[in-house]
Amino acid sequence: MTENEEALDAAEEEVKEAPALPELVAVQWDLAWEDAAANHARVHELLDAADLKPGSLVVLPEMFPCGFTMDVDKVAEKDPSPSEAFLAEQSKARGICLLGGVVRRGPFGAVRNQSVVFSPEGTLKSRYTKIQGFSPGGESDAYAPGDDIVMFAWQGFNVAHFICYDLRFPELFRAASRLGADAFTVIASWPNMRHEHWTHLLKARAIENQAYVVGVNRCGSDPKFEYEGGSRIVDFSGAILADAGRDEGAVSAAADLGALREYRKKLPFLEDMRDDFVASPL
Repeated sequence: MTENEEALDAAEEEVKEAPALPELVAVQWDLAWEDAAANHARVHELLDAADLKPGSLVVLPEMFPCGFTMDVDKVAEKDPSPSEAFLAEQSKARGICLLGGVVRRGPFGAVRNQSVVFSPEGTLKSRYTKIQGFSPGGESDAYAPGDDIVMFAWQGFNVAHFICYDLRFPELFRAASRLGADAFTVIASWPNMRHEHWTHLLKARAIENQAYVVGVNRCGSDPKFEYEGGSRIVDFSGAILADAGRDEGAVSAAADLGALREYRKKLPFLEDMRDDFVASPL
């Protein structure tokens, strides 16, 4: 064997031994209006069709069982929640972290728009309540707001989850960044008349916080709005790694924590934040 052949063999072995990067996955579809059973079935089909790697973080849209409805008496789920049981079952069966938006009624009657994530073991990892209710659409009247930034650990990343209208409030993302967030999930029902805002704001949140952003929107229509989809995964430099376009389905991208840390080290913008101009985290 020549020296060149030996070098090639060594290089191939090195590639084989390098651990695969974890994957972020965004899943979008035309949500069935106020029909949890139909949406559960569609999620099952879409997950079956996707090439999901064990340990992936798979993200579903806001209020995935029902769509963005204000009819809380019809759609709010109590404990035990059928939709959360479905997410737990799917996460365990597929060995993935699975995040989706649910509508929950608390023990004192308040209804909340939430993002929940389940581990590959099927256990609840984290629950976030939407902080910024969409007042122009009546959400602030129908749903009780959250008060806390919430993060969970995934594959070495600290991930903060947010919901739709939260995206318009950069102070929430900055607070999460100061708490150590490396990635954000933003699940949404973002209508097509403001779709350009969706695409630009996702990119802005990634750039200004040097973090991955997974934005997952629904597509199709409901009784009030049309939705263009446009679920996308953006990296810490603002590069779009995956874009779902308008069609139903899943898109994915690798998440490289080492590259993120190296980028932040090379361009330490976050270290230059002045405490006297940045509000304390919630």
